[in-house]
Amino acid sequence: MRRGPGVLNALLMIGAALVVVAVALLLAMMLGPGALLLCGVLALVPLTICVLGILWIDRWDPEPRGALLFAFLWGAGVSVAVTLLLGMWVTDLLGLALATTAPDVIGPVFQAPLVEEIAKGLGVLILVYSRRSHFDGPVDGIVYAGAVGAGFAFTENILYFGSAVADSGGLGSLGSLLTVFVMRGLFSPFAHVMFTAALGLVVGIAAAKGGGRRIIPAFLLGLVPAIAGHMLWNGGLVVLFTDFFVFYFLIQVPLFGAAVAGVLLLRRAERRLTEHRLGEYAAAGWLTPQEVGMLATAAGRSQGLDWAGRCGTRPVMRDFIRSATRLAFTRQRIVSGHHVELNSAVEQKLLWGLTGTRQHLLAAMHPADIRKRV
Repeated sequence: MRRGPGVLNALLMIGAALVVVAVALLLAMMLGPGALLLCGVLALVPLTICVLGILWIDRWDPEPRGALLFAFLWGAGVSVAVTLLLGMWVTDLLGLALATTAPDVIGPVFQAPLVEEIAKGLGVLILVYSRRSHFDGPVDGIVYAGAVGAGFAFTENILYFGSAVADSGGLGSLGSLLTVFVMRGLFSPFAHVMFTAALGLVVGIAAAKGGGRRIIPAFLLGLVPAIAGHMLWNGGLVVLFTDFFVFYFLIQVPLFGAAVAGVLLLRRAERRLTEHRLGEYAAAGWLTPQEVGMLATAAGRSQGLDWAGRCGTRPVMRDFIRSATRLAFTRQRIVSGHHVELNSAVEQKLLWGLTGTRQHLLAAMHPADIRKRV
């Protein structure tokens, strides 16, 4: 097989990890080891909330963990480094362009959304090219972009918590830290995930349509809702509202609710696509209708995994489900005309792999199970 993509992905991972180490050393110098440890532990709370949410979105067609790790590292390291390096320079330029705007508005309302969303979005753009075979549509775009946003929020939370420690006069008085932790870590942990996910959604739609020429325009278009949402979030209390809770319940909660509803609709569309495409393989004789029901519905997957657990083949069943789902999305790329020759080769490999996995599962069946299947 080709080594190029694997080597490239490894280099990207190593590069992103090195930047994270550099950012961690910078934070240690800025905050001190004790404050960095405390703030890092606190930042793990919203990070855990975000990761659980992203994994919930990613349940139907899980993305490679290596790709998600790169997305997190990009957000936690590279995008933060870009923001720190370019932030003041962009602020100065915006100050010249927006001479009549107050400086305390330019930073949070204009500079931060612009620089941070571009920096995070570049990670999504790299992923859509380096992990193209696993970047199938809008849900994948949301998952990868969400991982980038979660990484950025993790590091940014450490910075904000560290600033709160400094404002409190050190580790002895942590009232300001507690307030910032509740506001950022508990009330709005998904903020950065949502901003970048808007871009990932647009890029994912373009990826589903096929054709590399759509990606860059989609990236530029996706920056618009990402930056606009970030501007609204940051500028709400600076420009629109004076009371946090009014802003929170009138703007932030409805936006989060709309995002969850959108994800649910997209996940339903993924399930329907899987069922439709696997149905084509059933019609061609590669799968049985019963297998399609097991592989393409949440209830069927649950029952299949329960049965496999009793037979001691749960990992094999998981592989069967994942391969079948990948097959369905590969078929979708073929139908969309995206790299037909390459995806046809992947399709054949997946089909023969499914055949071998099925034989393994059948060998584990009890006689009663075999009679039911027949």
